[in-house]
Amino acid sequence: MSTTEFSPSSILPGLGLSVGVALIAAGAERLEIGLFGGRWIEGLVLAIAIGIALSTALRLGADTRAGIDFAAKRPLEIAIVLLGASISLSAIRGAGLALVGGIAVVVMVSIAVSYLIGRALGLAPKLAALIACGNSICGNSAIVAVAPVLRAGPEEVAASLAFTAVLGVLAVFVLPALYFHGGLSVSQYGILAGMTVYAVPQVLAATAPVGLLGVQTGTLVKLVRVLMLGPVTFVLGLLARNGESVEPGHRRPAMVPWFILGFLGMMALRSLDLVPEAALSPMAFVSNVLTVVAMAALGLSVDVRSVAHAGGRVITAALFSVAALAAISYGLIRLLNIA
Repeated sequence: MSTTEFSPSSILPGLGLSVGVALIAAGAERLEIGLFGGRWIEGLVLAIAIGIALSTALRLGADTRAGIDFAAKRPLEIAIVLLGASISLSAIRGAGLALVGGIAVVVMVSIAVSYLIGRALGLAPKLAALIACGNSICGNSAIVAVAPVLRAGPEEVAASLAFTAVLGVLAVFVLPALYFHGGLSVSQYGILAGMTVYAVPQVLAATAPVGLLGVQTGTLVKLVRVLMLGPVTFVLGLLARNGESVEPGHRRPAMVPWFILGFLGMMALRSLDLVPEAALSPMAFVSNVLTVVAMAALGLSVDVRSVAHAGGRVITAALFSVAALAAISYGLIRLLNIA
């Protein structure tokens, strides 16, 4: 949808509703932190769930559709650009070329394997691709970044986000057992956790029980995985563009979406120390807020029956994909003789 199709009068009802859902989700997340001392379900997942519940209960009218579509698109694109400022190549260089190259190969192999698993289980191509990218790169951030490029539907995005979020939480509890009972060293465990856990806070939670070295190693590996978001999205954009037929009177989509170029540009600015340190935290906050608003709009667009129908196959695909990623990552550890 082009920008000219959005007018202020048409988007305000749906945009306001999306912002309202996002505020409720933010309040629920704070309540969660207050009650449990931690954030087990991210605000963006709560926003999707609340949006789906409202959409199902209220049967939203056509007057909110333009605003919901706008809120699901533009804020997300801006959030992806700001996300690029969280990655610095100087931090990545400290990992060593062998490990960085190995992580890049693991991510690409894992995407291919995960996609094939999803397709073998009968998932639609776009849904299988979303799950593959989410599991292999950085969970929710990868899914929301790749979805516009693939032109995935709201049901596909919601399903992949919901089930990868559940697996991300489970990994925090399950992975430490591999260290304490699997004979892994701290460095080996840090790499395995950094390769298999989705979000940075979850990596910190999974590696904290083994000490500071495990936390540092896991976080560094996680940053290298996030770095793959730009190249993977770029390649998927090329594949989607080349494989998409163009109807008469319609333009072929851009070879590389503007927000991916913005993401890479922000990453370059951060690497050149042109982004002030004082700006990083506010930029991350704004990126998170915009993403939650976009996910609220996504939830308001979802047909709950479609998500429920895909549930069993999605969770099975996600489980097998995580298992495959863990196995491939362990192979990398052995291949590089990491002690």
